[in-house]
Amino acid sequence: MRWVYLAIIVVFGFLTAAFAIQNRGMVEVSLLGFSLRAPLALQVLGFYVVGAITGGSVYALLKQSYNKAVRPGSTGA
Repeated sequence: MRWVYLAIIVVFGFLTAAFAIQNRGMVEVSLLGFSLRAPLALQVLGFYVVGAITGGSVYALLKQSYNKAVRPGSTGA
Protein backbone atom coordinates (compact mmCIF):
# COMPACT_ATOMS: atom_id res chain seq x y z
CA MET A 1 0.00 0.00 0.00
CA ARG A 2 2.97 2.29 0.60
CA TRP A 3 3.81 2.16 -3.11
CA VAL A 4 0.31 3.29 -4.01
CA TYR A 5 0.63 6.30 -1.71
CA LEU A 6 4.07 7.08 -3.14
CA ALA A 7 2.70 6.88 -6.69
CA ILE A 8 -0.15 9.23 -5.80
CA ILE A 9 2.31 11.72 -4.28
CA VAL A 10 4.56 11.57 -7.36
CA VAL A 11 1.62 12.09 -9.75
CA PHE A 12 0.26 14.96 -7.62
CA GLY A 13 3.72 16.55 -7.47
CA PHE A 14 4.12 16.29 -11.24
CA LEU A 15 0.70 17.82 -11.87
CA THR A 16 1.41 20.62 -9.40
CA ALA A 17 4.73 21.43 -11.08
CA ALA A 18 3.09 21.39 -14.53
CA PHE A 19 0.34 23.72 -13.26
CA ALA A 20 2.90 26.14 -11.80
CA ILE A 21 4.95 26.21 -15.01
CA GLN A 22 1.92 26.76 -17.25
CA ASN A 23 0.25 29.41 -15.04
CA ARG A 24 2.91 32.02 -14.41
CA GLY A 25 0.68 34.88 -15.53
CA MET A 26 -0.32 37.58 -13.07
CA VAL A 27 -3.94 37.65 -11.92
CA GLU A 28 -5.78 39.91 -9.50
CA VAL A 29 -8.13 38.68 -6.78
CA SER A 30 -10.32 41.10 -4.82
CA LEU A 31 -12.16 40.52 -1.56
CA LEU A 32 -13.80 43.06 0.77
CA GLY A 33 -11.95 46.02 -0.68
CA PHE A 34 -8.55 44.31 -0.64
CA SER A 35 -6.89 43.12 -3.79
CA LEU A 36 -3.94 40.83 -4.46
CA ARG A 37 -1.99 40.72 -7.69
CA ALA A 38 0.28 37.70 -7.95
CA PRO A 39 0.95 34.70 -10.20
CA LEU A 40 -1.99 32.29 -10.37
CA ALA A 41 0.10 29.33 -9.19
CA LEU A 42 1.22 31.26 -6.09
CA GLN A 43 -2.35 32.25 -5.27
CA VAL A 44 -3.58 28.67 -5.65
CA LEU A 45 -0.78 27.48 -3.36
CA GLY A 46 -1.69 30.10 -0.76
CA PHE A 47 -5.37 29.20 -0.84
CA TYR A 48 -4.49 25.50 -0.63
CA VAL A 49 -2.43 26.12 2.52
CA VAL A 50 -5.23 28.19 4.09
CA GLY A 51 -7.72 25.42 3.24
CA ALA A 52 -5.45 22.73 4.69
CA ILE A 53 -5.05 24.67 7.93
CA THR A 54 -8.78 25.30 8.15
CA GLY A 55 -9.68 21.70 7.33
CA GLY A 56 -7.11 20.35 9.79
CA SER A 57 -8.49 22.59 12.53
CA VAL A 58 -12.07 21.48 11.88
CA TYR A 59 -10.96 17.83 11.85
CA ALA A 60 -9.09 18.23 15.15
CA LEU A 61 -12.09 19.97 16.74
CA LEU A 62 -14.51 17.25 15.61
CA LYS A 63 -12.14 14.49 16.72
CA GLN A 64 -11.74 16.08 20.14
CA SER A 65 -15.51 16.49 20.51
CA TYR A 66 -16.13 12.90 19.45
CA ASN A 67 -13.50 11.54 21.84
CA LYS A 68 -15.03 13.48 24.74
CA ALA A 69 -18.50 12.22 23.84
CA VAL A 70 -17.58 8.53 23.72
CA ARG A 71 -15.09 8.46 26.61
CA PRO A 72 -16.51 6.52 29.56
CA GLY A 73 -17.25 8.71 32.57
CA SER A 74 -17.28 11.94 30.57
CA THR A 75 -19.67 14.64 31.67
CA GLY A 76 -20.37 15.76 28.12
CA ALA A 77 -19.47 19.35 28.95
